[in-house]
Amino acid sequence: MSDYQYDLLIIGAGPGGYEAAFYAQEKGMKVAVVEKDKVGGTCLNRGCIPTKALMHSSDVYRDAAHGAEVGVEVDGLHANRKRIGERKDEVLDTLRNGISGLLKKKKIDLIQGTGVIIEPHVVSVTSPEGGNMIVRAKNIMVATGSKPFMPPIPGSDLPGVIDSTDLIEMGGAEIPEFVIIGGGVIGIEFATIYADLGDHVTVIEGMDRLLPLIDKEIGRSIKMTLEKKGVDVHVASPVKKIEKDGDKLAVILTNKKGEDITVKADKVLMCVGRRPNTAGVFSKEMLEKYPDLADGKGFITADDEYKTPMPSVYAIGDCIGRIQLAHTASAEGRNAVSLMNGEEAAINMGTVPSCIYTSPEIAVVGLTADEAKEAGIDAVSKKYPMSANGKTIIAGLDRGFVKLIARADDHVLIGAHLLCGRASDLIGELAVAIGRGMTLEEVANIIHPHPSFAEAIMEAARL
Repeated sequence: MSDYQYDLLIIGAGPGGYEAAFYAQEKGMKVAVVEKDKVGGTCLNRGCIPTKALMHSSDVYRDAAHGAEVGVEVDGLHANRKRIGERKDEVLDTLRNGISGLLKKKKIDLIQGTGVIIEPHVVSVTSPEGGNMIVRAKNIMVATGSKPFMPPIPGSDLPGVIDSTDLIEMGGAEIPEFVIIGGGVIGIEFATIYADLGDHVTVIEGMDRLLPLIDKEIGRSIKMTLEKKGVDVHVASPVKKIEKDGDKLAVILTNKKGEDITVKADKVLMCVGRRPNTAGVFSKEMLEKYPDLADGKGFITADDEYKTPMPSVYAIGDCIGRIQLAHTASAEGRNAVSLMNGEEAAINMGTVPSCIYTSPEIAVVGLTADEAKEAGIDAVSKKYPMSANGKTIIAGLDRGFVKLIARADDHVLIGAHLLCGRASDLIGELAVAIGRGMTLEEVANIIHPHPSFAEAIMEAARL
């Protein structure tokens, strides 16, 4: 290892960082991870996991509240918001302890502090107490993730205007009048949680539909689902400003008719995207020496092998601005480790599933019909309505479908779009099918269990 202390030093202990560390250790590398906060990154501490912990509580409450419909009557039902927050914290503690335990078991050094790359192979780490140490490594990997973006809307700095991190720290506390600015993944998941817990929620989206980046039909369907829960949804309605109005906030928006309307709120959640968490990762001198390190939007420049313009430095995950998902970062981390060891990247990055945990769930992988058309692919679409699925009727999930997209000439699957129960579990099967180049006929001829949500995949393929 020459004068290097480590074969690999990773800055950031989120899913990309710790998965890369585990994989590198398996390959015999001496590894350290630098983390300025808690292990687990955004996903575990401020994103995926706490949101789903809150959602599990809201799901249970919603099902109990509607229990009479299936013959289960509950007297004195109420949502204990304090306990909901406590359980969320218990889940996070359990998972953080598991990651910390694995790092220790695998003899991966966890260095608490803020890492700054001051030269190729060299990182300066400042501890929370203010101490400093220099660490040298043959390879350095940046896996610092992203953070919520606060748009420059007048009034966005008022007390009561929060981001997703603030909301998660509130632990499910009651918000009688809750306005969510942003109808993307984060916005509609929180809308689902708080509407199911009984708060009045308003979602405001500037684009012409919710979830503008995925299948149009799913966006339209989830709007109707939210409205059925009592959520007020405004699409094609940019926010002009936020003002203080007594003990409330007033959100002024321009609706589809061009009219300015005002919505009152106790809290306003901003969730209009995320930005790379890269400030300070490289020293000023290194940024001047390697001006191509950043792309102008704060993302770190990385090639197909995750190499940055600085020798020995790799970057993965949200901070390089590709698909910003925890499982994508984990896959990129493992691929980067393979590449730095002279091996081929084994994980197929062309087939990345994405899930949204509404009720019913949403899951997508591959191309939409519109994307296939834009790419010049002659495609066919097969859609099976979940209203014909026995498990869906039993579960009372009255809206949804499984839609498969395939090439017209050979029927090879190129996309799948699910709005149904357990969609986040089912999408893995379709990711495998697309990754392996399977045809509609091959999927149709695999026996699926009955009754199940999964058999809708088989039925869609048979159409």
